[in-house]
Amino acid sequence: MKKHILLIGAGPMAIEYAKVLNAQNVAYSVIGNTKEGARGFESEMNKEVITGGLDKWLRENPNVDVDSYKVIVLVNENLLGFITCELLNFGFNDILVEKPGGLDFSDIEKVNDLAIEKGAKVYVGYNRRFFASTIKVKELIELDGGVTSFNFEFTEWGHIIQNLVKNDGVLEEWFIQNSSHVIDLAFYIGGNPVEMKSFVRGGAEWHSKGTVFSGAGIATNNALFTYNANWESAGRWWVEFLTKENRYIMKPMEKLAVQKRGSIAIDEITLEDEKDTLYKPGLFLQVEAFLKNPEKLMKIEEQVKMIPFYSQMCKSEN
Repeated sequence: MKKHILLIGAGPMAIEYAKVLNAQNVAYSVIGNTKEGARGFESEMNKEVITGGLDKWLRENPNVDVDSYKVIVLVNENLLGFITCELLNFGFNDILVEKPGGLDFSDIEKVNDLAIEKGAKVYVGYNRRFFASTIKVKELIELDGGVTSFNFEFTEWGHIIQNLVKNDGVLEEWFIQNSSHVIDLAFYIGGNPVEMKSFVRGGAEWHSKGTVFSGAGIATNNALFTYNANWESAGRWWVEFLTKENRYIMKPMEKLAVQKRGSIAIDEITLEDEKDTLYKPGLFLQVEAFLKNPEKLMKIEEQVKMIPFYSQMCKSEN
């Protein structure tokens, strides 16, 4: 049976998902909170939003056939875990929640615990796993015989972020809310950590968990890795992977370049990235995976397994 898609949230990300769903000819409905908040979506997508919020919709549809739906949670960061748990408690069992799956580590663990209790499938949307650059570098690394080491930087522009208007608690969790995009991609390609040493310095009024980060470790495939970030200085997101033959550089992460052993030249690799130019990068294939091959997505339990390492990296008390 072809399932109907339910988008929870009508903000900018919902618009991006809707564009992809339209392109894939998939039927969907959108639930938002207020008429005012839904105007942008309705204007750009020419599609009506069901307003009043998820609670109201559930009350008005108590006998809905949950098995006929796949749900995508696109609400504000502080509500990701709450809304996902509300869906699970109602009986929905096939859910994609935007990264990182909750407001903080505790929230993510609650979602996972409830998903296990309900026997439900909950996936976490890290769209960078589906970049054309990601797909290509994984192919090339395999041809080279695997990663021997990798490095990454997740510097955030603190002077900009501190002025962002976000809901309570979101900026304090910026490491997992935003920087995890880079960290997840690095470990997804290079291998998850099994041993790691981390150093954290600094901290800000908006992010007490640190502002300068450095560390190194060993990944599952015995590859060595290093990382750093300085939110008080200059920098950008990037990752690089080294094999016995080549250094593959994703800087920016939507692009891919190679430096061959014995050469100082860095050459850009041509990518088949039409989908990444037409839609929000990575989103077309991420949605396609949710619809057809969800095993390609991160499961919420995989995110929970990373929490001890994330906690170590950002001076968390969790």
